[in-house]
Parts: sequence; C-alpha cells; structure tokens
Amino acid sequence: MGRVHVGTCSWADRTMIESWYPPDVSTPAARLRYYAGHFDTVEADAPFYAIPDRRVVENWAKRTPPGFVFHVKAFGMMTQHAADERALHPELREYPHAVERGRVKRPSPEMVDLAFDLFLEALEPLEEAGKLGGILMQFPPFFTALDDAVLEDNLAYIDYARGKLGKRRMLVEFRHPSWVEEHRVRDTLAFLAERDISYVAVDAPQFPTRTTMPPLVAATSPVGYVRLHGRNRDTYFARNISAADRFDYLYSEEELEEWGPRVAELAEGTDVTYVMFNNCKYDYAPRNARELAEILGPELVEPVETSVSDEQLGLGL
Repeated sequence: MGRVHVGTCSWADRTMIESWYPPDVSTPAARLRYYAGHFDTVEADAPFYAIPDRRVVENWAKRTPPGFVFHVKAFGMMTQHAADERALHPELREYPHAVERGRVKRPSPEMVDLAFDLFLEALEPLEEAGKLGGILMQFPPFFTALDDAVLEDNLAYIDYARGKLGKRRMLVEFRHPSWVEEHRVRDTLAFLAERDISYVAVDAPQFPTRTTMPPLVAATSPVGYVRLHGRNRDTYFARNISAADRFDYLYSEEELEEWGPRVAELAEGTDVTYVMFNNCKYDYAPRNARELAEILGPELVEPVETSVSDEQLGLGL
C-alpha cells in the first residue's frame, strides 16, 4: 500500500487568501511557504490559463522544502480548450490563428505542438528540483467517447499528448461520462494502463441526466490521483463566474468519510496517491483536506509539520 498525500488545487485563490492565511502572511512568497508548512503537495492551476514564466516556476521550487510536489494543470490549448488570446505566449502569437470572442479556437497542430514545448520548458525548474509530480490533462466536456469516429480521434490525441509529455507523469481527467459507461469503462482504463497514464478519479455533483463523471476510482499506473470538486449543483455548470464560485462547497464529515474507503482502495493498488481538493472558495479546500487526512489516519497520510517560522516565511523571494 502506498502513501497518500492530501492537498488543494490552488494556494493563491483570492478568497482563500482572505480566509485561510494569517493577516501577516501577505506576499506570494510568504503564502507559498506557509502553505508548504501545512501540506506537502499542491496543484498549480494558473498554467491552465497561460504558460508560466520560467522565473515564476523557479521561485515555486525555491520557496518549498525538499520533497514538496507540484502537480501542474496543462495549458488549455494542450487539452483542446479555447485559450484567451491576450494570454498567449509571444512565440505562439506568431502562428496564424482564428479568434472568436477573444478566444483562440481550432489552433493548427503546429501551434499546439509548440504550446507543449513551451509549457514543458517552463516547468524545467520543478523537474530539476525533483518537485514535479504530474501534468494534469483535464479534457473538456466535449472531449467524448460517444461514437467510434470521435473515440478514435480522441484516443489518438491522448496518444499524441502522451508522446509529447515523454517520461513525465500524465494525469488524465475526463469530464464526459461516456468514457466510463458500462460498455466502455474497461477499454478506457486498459488504454490508460497500457500507456502508464493515471486515471483521475473525481467527486462532482451528480444529476439525473448523468452529465458529470461518476466517483469511479481506478489504478491505471503506480500513481493514483483524486480531485474533489465539491457538489454544488447550482454553480457547477454556471457561466461567467470564477472558479472559486463554481466550486463553492464545503464537504461534510459524512461526505468525506465516503471517500475514506475509496482512497484506501486506490492506495492498495498504487505506489503513491494524491487527493486534491478543488473547492477553493474561502478556507474550504484546506479545511476539508485536513479533515480527510484525519479520517485516513497516519497509516496512510504522514503528518506534515504545521509550524512555519518567520524565517521560513521570509519576504525576500
């Protein structure tokens, strides 16, 4: 049985800053150091919106202790999302591209290829520091397995992405339930396992129309991964709201206890498992993360030192 590491899908959401960090922890450097004094893993969500500057990533590595692990959400263009043209890397701007309402849609294969290269180049400081966990490839709801032609194209794209990421840990999160329907689930999981790709288990609101992913747990690689999005039905599909508002949900103790056996089962089949809370409104994510760690117990989750000195917080970086 592998160890379980619990963390959150952001450390810098505005409402999380206001609600969770002490008032004197007031700089980006201090906040990341404070976070790393309470958890040993985190997701970097910002790269989904724009390929990060290498110097920013260098600071992530510098501000966290040895053994700390970052999982990084892939730039949207890498997972077939429309990207904000204003956030494009300068080198990507050189490629011809169509823009609809400020979003780059249907980029050329060459443009996508370069996006992968620039993204991975930016993450090199984490790799060099031994702090890069997985690359989260969260595919959009329209990335489906609904018919054979669509399925073939989408599996080919996953293969392409697997090749571009090389030896790096690839984490795949589907957002359309067609991938795990009864007649399809075995093939989906086998496809991922054959390529050493981690299937990302999720907790999300469930609807009578079955339009979201069910809470399926599966080990398709030595690394298990779970993301908990909250269960707010009113906001999950809302438009023009922030990510924090979309996942505005505080899990109850009973709901977290539902995940205890599932996480333990996943840990049985993996070398290491990460459980990440995406309900980053207010202090909900860190609060629920600590509660789940307590439910799982020290047999699965190694306690993280929770005291952070002024020297560690430091404002120099």
